[in-house]
Amino acid sequence: MLSGGPVWRPHPLYLDGLGITTSTSPPLLAGFTKKKNFTNMSAQKRKLEEENRVFQPRWETDYLFTDCKGKPMCLVCLETKSAMKDFNLSRHYNATHKEKYDKYTGAARAAIVADLKRKIHRQQSFFYQTSYVVSLELAKAKKPLSDGEMVKRCAVEMAKAFGDDNMAKNFERVSLSRRTVTRRIFDIQNHVEGKLREIMNDCKYFSLALDESTDVMDVSQLLIYTRAVNSSFEVHEELLKLVSLHDTTKGQDIFNAVESVVSEHGGFDKLSAVVADGAPSMQGRRTGFAGLLRQSGVDCPILHCIIHQVGNSMNFSHVMDLVTKVTNLIRGGNKSLNHRKFVAFLDEVSAAYGDLQMHTEIRWMSRGKCLERFFALRSEIPVFLEESIRCDTNFLCDMAFVADITSHLNRLNLQLQGRGQTVSDLYAHMNAFNAKLALFKEGFQSDRPNLAHFPSCEEMRKDAPKCEETMQTKYKAEIEKLQQQFKSRFQDFYAMQPRIALFTDPLSAAVSEQPPELQLELCELQADLFFQANRNERGISFWRLLPESRFPILRDFALSMASMFGSTYICESIFSMMKHIKSKERNRLTDETLFQLMQIGCTNIEIDIQSIVRQQERPQASH
Repeated sequence: MLSGGPVWRPHPLYLDGLGITTSTSPPLLAGFTKKKNFTNMSAQKRKLEEENRVFQPRWETDYLFTDCKGKPMCLVCLETKSAMKDFNLSRHYNATHKEKYDKYTGAARAAIVADLKRKIHRQQSFFYQTSYVVSLELAKAKKPLSDGEMVKRCAVEMAKAFGDDNMAKNFERVSLSRRTVTRRIFDIQNHVEGKLREIMNDCKYFSLALDESTDVMDVSQLLIYTRAVNSSFEVHEELLKLVSLHDTTKGQDIFNAVESVVSEHGGFDKLSAVVADGAPSMQGRRTGFAGLLRQSGVDCPILHCIIHQVGNSMNFSHVMDLVTKVTNLIRGGNKSLNHRKFVAFLDEVSAAYGDLQMHTEIRWMSRGKCLERFFALRSEIPVFLEESIRCDTNFLCDMAFVADITSHLNRLNLQLQGRGQTVSDLYAHMNAFNAKLALFKEGFQSDRPNLAHFPSCEEMRKDAPKCEETMQTKYKAEIEKLQQQFKSRFQDFYAMQPRIALFTDPLSAAVSEQPPELQLELCELQADLFFQANRNERGISFWRLLPESRFPILRDFALSMASMFGSTYICESIFSMMKHIKSKERNRLTDETLFQLMQIGCTNIEIDIQSIVRQQERPQASH
């Protein structure tokens, strides 16, 4: 504005049109300080979901579209549109399908729509089923859920390699993204959970195996495994629940977790036994799980795990300390160069073994294998270390005995492992080992010890005959200690000996040793010629022959015994699975996803993928 020139003043009506309130004094641009809200002039754009658009039925016949979970999908090319708008659908139809399908009208066009819908539903069901099958295989193989995309790429490339382009296109339409596989795993686990509930509802008795361990993120995981048996003596061993304990792991915490899980399946009324390790939180009489369970009114056997007891039966620290020290000196930590030289040295001298084996306490059987190799290489190790470590004759004799007795313990440990074993099977293995200990003790009592079952001790007797006298006194006492340990640790199983004997061989069991309620039926059973003719049948296979109308009490007793776990081996094997699933590379798995993957990975329940697909309302291929 030039000095002294005319002053431009906007007309009040013009300012009102702009939404500006003016005043007569002064009628200048100062009126812009008072403004109205301009939101009415520039309203915010509505979101698509706020428009509340719905699928119009006429679009099926007009444009060959159908409603697929809130989105319009073309029945011809399976392409989906983001919005339920007539213009979007008509434009797609006119551009791609009008020339081919516009000639059909009336009933013919309706028939085409119905045929396309049936075809699409059938194809999508195949895609859906394929997605579930791959997701199930990923879970069983303990692979990351994101590997579904890699499987899809491999399938597409294999189809192309065979020259089948149509199959390659089908593979490309299979949904295997990480989120999709996660949803599939959730559906499969719900299917397994539903069948497990049926098993628990139909069972006559069930037992629990409990064990607790920490995962890679130091979260305490309580594993609750169940062994259920129905009236037909069908046994099911299934993972009931994996409970993550993020706080303390006291007996009260374990009891609360188990009680919450079991209450979902009918409570403790059908509980026949509980098997757990010997930790105070499990076996404590007052504040441990066992004590709290009895205080709640549940009266059932609470057994110590046999495998845990066998693995910790003997203390070999005086031998293992030196063996571990020498092994670490050769191949521990940053001894890579030393380890390579040692392996080359053993190969050069043609030693019995090509390397030493490391020992870790958590792997029970590693002790025996470590000692076996160390004893076999007792001559080569001092030569390689240039006599820096020397072992006297007494130490070598002790190591020979420990290696031999540990090999027998390992053999027992292997017998106790495996699924499907009843408590009587495990008790038989334990009694057999007690008989072996008595045989070993008798062999060391003679003037010249019988070392037929102690090959390492036999080698030491040949190398150092003077150690024979030590074997007669020292090792005989060690075997006696082992016998006492077995007797004290397995007293729970010894208390059940009459029941186990009856379950194992009812035709030979002493009637007077059994509870009064079983004696009358047992007399009838032992006098029946039909069952005498079937004496070759043992265990569950024999008890299936008993008619419930004649022997209801005996049959109920057998069902209770058949449902009992004898060890927590099954829990230990599942923890090994957990280490693969929740590893350092997959440490962000949620507790729920971890449980779902573990339950699917270890279940024996037959998974019906087709029934899972049928339960879905409208399967779709895109994701």
